[in-house]
Amino acid sequence: MADTHEISYIGGELDLFALAKNWKDYIKREISRYVTGDVLEVGAGIGATTVVLHDGTARRWVCLEPDERLALRLKARLTSCGGRSATNVIVGSLRTFSDRPSFDCILYIDVLEHIHDDRAQIDAAARLVRSGGHVVILSPAHHWLFSEFDKSIGHFRRYNKAHLRSMMPAVGGRIGPERLVELGSALGKDMIFVLGSRIQQSPGGVVAAMKEFHRVLGE
Repeated sequence: MADTHEISYIGGELDLFALAKNWKDYIKREISRYVTGDVLEVGAGIGATTVVLHDGTARRWVCLEPDERLALRLKARLTSCGGRSATNVIVGSLRTFSDRPSFDCILYIDVLEHIHDDRAQIDAAARLVRSGGHVVILSPAHHWLFSEFDKSIGHFRRYNKAHLRSMMPAVGGRIGPERLVELGSALGKDMIFVLGSRIQQSPGGVVAAMKEFHRVLGE
């Protein structure tokens, strides 16, 4: 899921995580207010998150996936689920798009930790977000929890609040921190970080909250 064209994803957990329906529904409740208008989902994988978040309320949905093999599975999943209106699947990276605001929401759902230069990635994403839009990041939390499992599925890092906040100078003031939520999960901790345009959003800091979530897999 790194920012290169047509790469192969080394992890093997996507099919397992696709079963975490309650977890994905929980994430949807936390971020649905930001997932509007024209949406870009970076690192869409096999589409397990796409079919949960893309419920028809967005005007347009673009799935960006650098692994062609995964992109084929993503297309098949969308078809088997009856398709999703106004959905495009693109094999590539952010360099696929013109360097101008094109989206109201850009999603990184368990993706940013796979990208070596995360600061450059967020800087590029910021240039693609329209006024009042958002970049939504869900990533594993706390580097002290970093394990061999993280390495085996291609994680370069886990995140903490300081790390996420430190990335703000990389976006040159175009977007700023709006909300950060720390989530308890069966695999340790995850974080949702929402970056909102300063043009239409108050720049007044980051709100932190702790939530516990116990039943992750299944119905």
